[in-house]
Amino acid sequence: MKRLIAYGLVLLFLLFATAPYTVNAGLVFIAGIAMTEIIFALSWNMLFSYAGLASFGHAAFFGVGAYTAAVFLKYDYGLHFLLVIALGTFLGGVSSFVVAIIVLRRASGIQLAILTLALSQLVVTLIGYSAFLGRDEGIPSIPRPVMEFGLFRIDMNDQVQAYYFLFVMSLLAVALMWLLLHGYVGRRMKAVAIDPERAAFVGIDVWRVRVFAFTIGGAFAAFAGCLLVPWAQIVTPDLVMWLHSAQPMLATLLGGAGFFWGPIIGVLVLSMVNYATRTFAGLSEVLVGGILLIVVLLAPQGIMGFLRRIVERSSTGKPAMVEEQA
Repeated sequence: MKRLIAYGLVLLFLLFATAPYTVNAGLVFIAGIAMTEIIFALSWNMLFSYAGLASFGHAAFFGVGAYTAAVFLKYDYGLHFLLVIALGTFLGGVSSFVVAIIVLRRASGIQLAILTLALSQLVVTLIGYSAFLGRDEGIPSIPRPVMEFGLFRIDMNDQVQAYYFLFVMSLLAVALMWLLLHGYVGRRMKAVAIDPERAAFVGIDVWRVRVFAFTIGGAFAAFAGCLLVPWAQIVTPDLVMWLHSAQPMLATLLGGAGFFWGPIIGVLVLSMVNYATRTFAGLSEVLVGGILLIVVLLAPQGIMGFLRRIVERSSTGKPAMVEEQA
C-alpha cells in the first residue's frame, strides 16, 4: 500500500507540476483552486481523523485568511504578500484558538459541530453588515501582487508565475502538516482521538491537545484562504458559509477518513465531477451525492480504504484484520 501511495504521489506531483504546459488555461485555474481546497481539506482532516473533533464551521477560518488577504491587496496597504499570508494565517490561528478555549470546555461531538456551525454563520452575518468587506457582494476585482525578492521577483499577473507560487506554497503546507501529524504531536493527537480517558490516564492533557489541534487546523485553513485570493481575485461570504465547510468533510469521507492522503483524493474527485458537469446546473450535486452513497455502501473507509483492501487481498489472499493509518 505504501508503494502504491508513493507512486500515486509522484504521478500527482507531475500532473500538477506540468499543468501550465499540458492543459488549457481553464483547467490550470481549476488546478489552482484544487490546491487551496486540498490544504483546506487536510486541515479539517487534522481535526477529525487525528484529534477526534468534528467542526461544521471550519470555513470561518478559511474566510479569515481570505478576507485578510483581500483587504490588504484591494486597498493597497503596501505590505509584502508573504507578510500578508503570515498575518492572515496568524489571525486564523488566533480566531480558532479563541473559539477552541470557549467551545471545547463546554461541548464535544454533535454539540461541538453545531456550535462551530453557528459561529461560522455569525461571521457570515457580520460580513453582510460590513461595507468595508463588501457586504453580501464580497470584494471583487482584487489585484494580483508583485513580490520583490532582491535579484528576482514574482509577478502574479503572469498566470504561470502565479500558478507555481501557489504550487510551491501548497507543497510546503502539505509537507508541514505531514511532518506534524507523523511525529510526536500527531501521536498525542491520535491517542486523544482513540481514547481520551486512557490518554489522560497516561499523562496527556486532553484539553490542551484538542485546543492545539483546533488552533493549528484553523491556521492552515486561513493559510489556504490567503492563497486563494490572488488566484481567484474575488472573495464572497460564500467562502464562509456552511456549504463551503461541507467541502472538506465530503472530500475526507470520499477519499478516506483516517488517512492523511485521503482528502487529497476526495478533492480531486470532487473537482473532476464539478468540471465535468459545469454546464449542467445541479447535476454535480446529484453526482456527488450518488458517488458518496456508493462509497458508503461499498467502501465505508473511502477510496483509500477500498484500494488498501484490494492491495491486501491481492498480496495475502484475504483482507487484513488490523487497520493501520496510511
